Amino acid sequence: MISLRQFKDSDKIRLIEILNDPRVSEYLSSKIPNPYTEADADWWIKEGSKLSLIRAITIADELVGCIGVSTDEFEYSRNGEIGYWLCSEYWGQGFATQAVNIVTEEVFRTTEINRLYAAVFSGNTGSMRVLEKCNYLPEAILQQAIYKNGKFYDSHIFAKLKFKKGTRNV
Repeated sequence: MISLRQFKDSDKIRLIEILNDPRVSEYLSSKIPNPYTEADADWWIKEGSKLSLIRAITIADELVGCIGVSTDEFEYSRNGEIGYWLCSEYWGQGFATQAVNIVTEEVFRTTEINRLYAAVFSGNTGSMRVLEKCNYLPEAILQQAIYKNGKFYDSHIFAKLKFKKGTRNV
């Protein structure tokens, strides 16, 4: 069973270890530095993880991953992008699915966000399965929309709505 909490200083070594695993970083945004250094971890723990709804995924209080939602702006302010990563030793055990379900429910219950979406690199079938298990629906495939490490990837967009079409939040 997982728990979600704020990042803390004692997560630093584990954070560096996980984010320097090429299996974990392969499909992550290049916003995350590679290699991931102690200075990167310090910034993340003290500042970066406090910029939006971001939680450490833990098992027995040990850091095993991260999940967060960033809110879009202006006329897209009722949208949020959900993103997550998990230590490779814990893949395929349902922990990412638990985290996505918990955060999705929290966001829909406590914010005005109506649509959560995720953009997934082609090839990241594990993440696609997580979203499908959490009842996120595939919306689009943006061909060659991602370019990372000299390679193009399609971007698979999945979304979940708080209010279904035809209903209103007044």
